[in-house]
Amino acid sequence: MEILWVLMALIMIGFVVLSLVRRRRGLVGLVPADHPDAADPATYGFARTEELDIRMPGADHDLLDVLDVVQHTQDYRAAQQLLAGTETGGELRWQRVQAFAGAAALELQQRPGGVSETPGGQWLRVWRTEAPKDAGGAAVHAEFLVQQAWRTSTRGTDDFRIIMEEAKDACDQAALLSPGDPVPYVVELSVARGLEYSQTEFEQLWLKILDRAPAHMGAHLAALHYWCEKWHGSRELAYSFAEAAAARAPKGSLLAAMPLFAVFEHLPEVNLVRGFYQSEVVAKAMHGALFAVHAARPDDPMLAHVRHLLVFFLVRAERWSEAMSQLIHVDGHVGALPWTLSADPAGEFAVFRAMAVAGYEANGGSPATLPH
Repeated sequence: MEILWVLMALIMIGFVVLSLVRRRRGLVGLVPADHPDAADPATYGFARTEELDIRMPGADHDLLDVLDVVQHTQDYRAAQQLLAGTETGGELRWQRVQAFAGAAALELQQRPGGVSETPGGQWLRVWRTEAPKDAGGAAVHAEFLVQQAWRTSTRGTDDFRIIMEEAKDACDQAALLSPGDPVPYVVELSVARGLEYSQTEFEQLWLKILDRAPAHMGAHLAALHYWCEKWHGSRELAYSFAEAAAARAPKGSLLAAMPLFAVFEHLPEVNLVRGFYQSEVVAKAMHGALFAVHAARPDDPMLAHVRHLLVFFLVRAERWSEAMSQLIHVDGHVGALPWTLSADPAGEFAVFRAMAVAGYEANGGSPATLPH
């Protein structure tokens, strides 16, 4: 996958971040920024690259407001109150736990602390100390440890295993504090990958999640990683897991999009062949994801995740109009796959967005013809 990004970056060298169009036979070309045929994403009301928020896949204004308060005051209580008021079995709680843990981890990375400096993320440590029985704080702490292991240590080393073992204990504590909450077990899915649970052990953990939240999209995405070829499964096992989830998806569930995530996890390292993204397997997975998006509740917290991945595949398949239809819903926030795999998520998203605009206009589209 890294090679693909490098090749794409090389193609774009010498050009401005925004892609541009040349209208001739409906083909997309790259032209200088001051060219009269230059396509400008700003004409569609899209955010500038530097304004894109890499923290979240979509808008969660309550969360962003609380994050600002916590990080400015270093007082955890606003975060505690928000999680306490968030539905226990829902997707939103999982996303908010991830966001708080990620914020604390990033703070610690930026300010590791020293003789005269308080380390970043101190509010989370205070939260655990002052409210040890708070289920929300326990879940955030468990996820924080998991993120620390993956960010700061190398898999297979003693340091990595020590942090992951600590995260496992934290998951157990969080589960005891909130027996019906799937989040501690969803956090443990990452621990299972890191500590190399056997398939039997993993399936036992998975059953605990299914008992509590059988249609939890975030849990299914976390579990899919384990079954992938690059971890502890295979392409066949991952596809089987994703297709089974899609088959049993209740009405309005985004689980119908799972096969597209399985395809993404097994993309060839280098594939610049247009036909691959228009193949039957990819087209079928995209169709399932588009159906899921159409049927989902507009306020489904996982909807933005699916839309972002659809943008990637629709652009690669040169389905410009459909890509634009997804972009108008997610533009402004880029904290989702596939952009988060890049060292510059906002820049990566901006390149695909510009390609979508260029392709759309090269085929006769304009701001006036784009439905909202």
